[in-house]
Amino acid sequence: MNNLQPINQTKLFGLKKYITELIKLDKKDNLPNKILLSGPKGLGKSTLAYHFINYVLSKNEALNYNIDDLEINSNSPSFKTILNRSNPNLILVDTNPEKKSIDINQIRELISNLNKSSFNEKPRFILIDNIELLNVNSVNALLKILEEPTYNVNFILINNNKKILPTLLSRCINFKISLTNNESLAVADKLLDGNLHEMINKDLINYYLTPGKIFNLAKFGKLNKYDLINFDLKQLLIVIIKNNHYKKDDLIKYLILDFIEFYFVKINSSFSTKINDSYNYFLKRISDTRKFNLDEESLFIEFEEKILNG
Repeated sequence: MNNLQPINQTKLFGLKKYITELIKLDKKDNLPNKILLSGPKGLGKSTLAYHFINYVLSKNEALNYNIDDLEINSNSPSFKTILNRSNPNLILVDTNPEKKSIDINQIRELISNLNKSSFNEKPRFILIDNIELLNVNSVNALLKILEEPTYNVNFILINNNKKILPTLLSRCINFKISLTNNESLAVADKLLDGNLHEMINKDLINYYLTPGKIFNLAKFGKLNKYDLINFDLKQLLIVIIKNNHYKKDDLIKYLILDFIEFYFVKINSSFSTKINDSYNYFLKRISDTRKFNLDEESLFIEFEEKILNG
């Protein structure tokens, strides 16, 4: 199973209306130079951004972007240089693996790069993923260059439905990206080569899951040799927590928070007082964990002790 990295995805699934709108704006010379793509993690927002950037940068290439099929030509010079991170018209900013935030030094490096002369007349793109992980100093530094961007420079910011400063939000045109549950399942099935229902029990698939999360769940099962067809939701939660998978895999750590919320819905549709109190308690803990980027381990252990083993 291939890694689902936005930078190397040559096909775009399920997001046709969004890239069509961006292309339409570009053709009319009305493209905003500060775009925010917001929505739950795993929808394909970053993949959408890479496809649009390839569309713009490959316009005058023989192997340009295929608008009809929403496909990047893998032999395109623009795609190849983006893939090896050497394209002079694209600057990427994201969290470093060893840190939990985008720090001020990364924004200073970005500013330094923007002050350098362009190698060509093509537009330059600044793609900042996980914008909610900018720390306060980074946001303040970024706001200055957003207020007075360099000529022919376009910012695309990716937000995973997390709270960001109003001062940052107000400077961008916000495109809210969403998929219905059926659309998410259809995209996930394509990502899994049509094998979704042969890989994952329907008890594990719920409306919280985006295509990227479903794909990563299937990948998790395969890597750890878990037969997810024969796992129900409770079994999966027990396995993840008891074997500390959330410590080894950040994707599973984020996924388990969705599963805990969904678990309460499944165990008691009538919501008895006891279940309802527990649900509200853990819902707040999950919200605080996500909002303040807290350590999840104590939450998972408490959930296992009070709910799974209770």
